[in-house]
Amino acid sequence: MRKFARSHWKILIAILLAIALATLTLETDSAAPAPDLSVRLRTHVEAIASREHNTATPRELEQAARHIETTLEGYGYRLRRQEYEAGGQKVRNIEVSVSNTAPGAKPERIFIVGAHYDSARGAPGANDNGSGTAAVLELARLLKTMQPSRGTEVKFVFFVNEEPPWFMGEEMGSMQHARDLKKNGHNVEGALILETIGWYSQAQNSQKLPPGLEKHYPSTGNFIAFVGTLESSALVRQALAAFKAQSDFPAEGLAAPAHVMGVTLSDHSSYNRHGYPALMITDTAFLRYPYYHTAEDTPDKLDYASMARVVRGLARTMESLAGAART
Repeated sequence: MRKFARSHWKILIAILLAIALATLTLETDSAAPAPDLSVRLRTHVEAIASREHNTATPRELEQAARHIETTLEGYGYRLRRQEYEAGGQKVRNIEVSVSNTAPGAKPERIFIVGAHYDSARGAPGANDNGSGTAAVLELARLLKTMQPSRGTEVKFVFFVNEEPPWFMGEEMGSMQHARDLKKNGHNVEGALILETIGWYSQAQNSQKLPPGLEKHYPSTGNFIAFVGTLESSALVRQALAAFKAQSDFPAEGLAAPAHVMGVTLSDHSSYNRHGYPALMITDTAFLRYPYYHTAEDTPDKLDYASMARVVRGLARTMESLAGAART
């Protein structure tokens, strides 16, 4: 045997290497595939919005914030926290960005993709707004390699304190964020806010509409809506056109006076108040979703396959708006 091994050692090594390579290949082939987008979205919603999370439940609010931060760090982002006090509690907005600006230079234009991560009192907030938060997390992942046009920055922002008692007050997270941008002289070309994007239905008359709009929009709640005030009508048209050019998911747009039901009811209003164009991307919330602001707004209610289609379309929309090309 020793004589054989000495005379055939090259053959033996080749056989051993072949066995090792085959074993490695089998292990690689049998490895679990990466979760698809709908699964990833559900995982985020379950982590963030299985329980009520707001300043009345600070432990749960902190857990939601930590999930967001851990996820973003896992994507390779450097976090920026905007900390402030609200009602005697320390709270924070969370932000990361993709930028094509010279080191130390102020961006010439900023686009914001944002969502609030707190829930209403008494509600786990799976759709309002775990769905929007999960979507922005996945958009940050999908667009990590994006190369915006020169001078452009895209910020992914997660707001605290959108829900009452903070809504439209100075301690609302998006109000803090918009105010700081204005104070520092930044040019925001558009803020796109994701607010309840997880409920869709093919049933007739599943969609309610604000008074006066009944004849202008579908009565079936199977679409995503791009909604803004008249002052942001150009952004609504631009974003909607970009989405429709890239996605076959049903989409509608509305630019209307601020007094029209629902038009101002999210974080985009904070940017409007500081003179920036902004819109809300939504499944229309209480005009469609029966569990809005209730204890029944739980992760099992959402349509994650449709959410994934919306997110893919929004990723391509943002590439279009930011003049981007993938590297």
